[in-house]
Amino acid sequence: MPFRRVPVCLVVVCLLAAGLSSCFARRRLIARKGAKNTTQALLTADRQTLLDSVTRQYEAVRDFNAEVDMVPALGTAEKSKITEYKDVRAYVLFRRPSDIRLIGLYPVVRTKAFDMVSNGLDFKLYVPSRNRFLVGKNEIDEPSPNKLENLRPQHFLDAMMVRPVDLKTEKVLLMNLTDEDNAFYIIPVVHENGNGQLQLSRSIWFNRYNLTIARQFIFDATGNILTDARYSDWKPYDNVAFPKHIEINRPKDEYAVVIDVVKMDINKGVSQEKFTLAQPEGSTLQVVGQAPVPSQAPPPTPPAKGRVKKK
Repeated sequence: MPFRRVPVCLVVVCLLAAGLSSCFARRRLIARKGAKNTTQALLTADRQTLLDSVTRQYEAVRDFNAEVDMVPALGTAEKSKITEYKDVRAYVLFRRPSDIRLIGLYPVVRTKAFDMVSNGLDFKLYVPSRNRFLVGKNEIDEPSPNKLENLRPQHFLDAMMVRPVDLKTEKVLLMNLTDEDNAFYIIPVVHENGNGQLQLSRSIWFNRYNLTIARQFIFDATGNILTDARYSDWKPYDNVAFPKHIEINRPKDEYAVVIDVVKMDINKGVSQEKFTLAQPEGSTLQVVGQAPVPSQAPPPTPPAKGRVKKK
């Protein structure tokens, strides 16, 4: 086989590439979201450590009474139309296992915009501006075109209190999503449906800079997103960590809300009476899924019969 002479210029290029590559390389720092600075190191954790952190966080909160700023929004990005309602002050009360109540106040005047409560199975919702009192089950079989009827206190509870994974009935995986833009551990949570197939029910995201919960997806039986909740700015309240900023998106129900905690008392006790919401007199009762039933005012009481005394 004849010897082929390699051009000198090619040899020089190869030597430069091998020995002087640093002279031609360009270094840049990766600035991911969630980092305090560009040199902040990423933390490592295994699956069990992350699952244990969810359990500790959930069990640390027995009850809370929070004052929050809330930005509700109606519509979806999919339909390219979103209407925001800013400067809504609200109060959120919670008591384990599943009692929750939300009272919203209008901007400026601070009169009551809504009042809703749930015990985990049923819910009640009072809207003073419409004089409507809605009751029903937490589960939504068919979303209503009236977005008001799709509101459930349980949606807020599922987002604000990330429940632990039950390894007796659920299976989990661990995914490391770390690239130039992201640094997350993701735990998909699946369970077996009645047909023997695995079904994705949730996914919990952890920020790799501090291993706090950063996001949670909750899915329906067909894999569509029911809730997309994002958490940031974790702060200690009464020595218990809780996210100061929470974004809740319900794409199928076409509403979302951004919550910023103003004040929060954790584990100081919330009495049972705080979760009692009676139908206001004169309001229209509506069982969700049925026609409204106007409240019937009692007939006027006739004047008492008797002799009128003369002066």
